[in-house]
Amino acid sequence: ICQFDQITRETIKPGDALLMFGRWDKFRELQKKNSFTFTSEIKGEEIHPERAGRALAWLVVAIGMILWLEPLTAALGFPVKLSLSICLLTGALGMILTNVLTFDEAYRSIDWMTVFLLGGLIPLGLAFQKTGAAEWIAVTIMGIVGEVPEIVFLLIVGVLTSCFTLVVSNVGATVLLVPLCMAMAVEMGSDPRIAALLVALAASNTFVLPTHQVNALIMRPGGYRTFDYIRAGSGMTIIFLVVLLTMLQLFY
Repeated sequence: ICQFDQITRETIKPGDALLMFGRWDKFRELQKKNSFTFTSEIKGEEIHPERAGRALAWLVVAIGMILWLEPLTAALGFPVKLSLSICLLTGALGMILTNVLTFDEAYRSIDWMTVFLLGGLIPLGLAFQKTGAAEWIAVTIMGIVGEVPEIVFLLIVGVLTSCFTLVVSNVGATVLLVPLCMAMAVEMGSDPRIAALLVALAASNTFVLPTHQVNALIMRPGGYRTFDYIRAGSGMTIIFLVVLLTMLQLFY
C-alpha cells in the first residue's frame, strides 16, 4: 500500500494486481501512462476548469436571450420571440460547438428515463382532456358535492385542481376547470371570480408526484423516488392550499 506519487518507487513485476483507492483524476492520469490495465471502469466526471469561462459565457447568452431578446428586437422594429427551450438549446449547442462538451458527453448527460416519462405523460394528459374524461370526472365530483358552505366549496375546487394538474398540464387544468367552477360558484351564490382565481393559482400546486415536468427533471439527478415526492410534497400541498384559501378570504 502506497501513495499515488510513491508508485514509481515501488518494484512492480508483470502480473501484479494492485488494489488502489483515491481521486478519479489521479486514476485517469495513471491510465494515460499505459503501464497498467484497469480491471474496473474508471467512473466520475472529468473536470476541465479551463472550459469554465466558455461555459459561463454561453449560459449568459442563453439567459440574455430569454430576458432581453424580445424587448431589444422590438425596440429595433423587428420583434423576435423565441421559446424558453429554444434559448436554452442555443446555449447547449454553443457549448458543443466551442468544445465545452463533446457530443458523447452531451448525449450521456441526457436522462432518457425522464425524456420517456414526459413523452408518455404529456400525451396521456392530452388524451385525458380531449376525450372528455377529465370534464366528466370534474362534473361528476361537483355534482356529488351538492350544496356546501363556500369555504368547503373552495377547498374542493383547490383539491380538484391540484389533482387534475398532476395529470393534465396546468394550462389544460385551468382551461377545463375555470368555466365549470365559475358556473358552480354562481349557482351557490358565491363570487365566481374567487373560484377562477383559485383554479389559476392551485394549478401550480404540483409537489406531490413527479408527473409534472419540473419535478421529473430533477428526479434522476437527485436520486429521488416517488415516495420521496409523496413524503415531502404532501405537506407542501396542504400548506399551499391552506395559505391560498386564507389569502383569498382575507384580501380578495
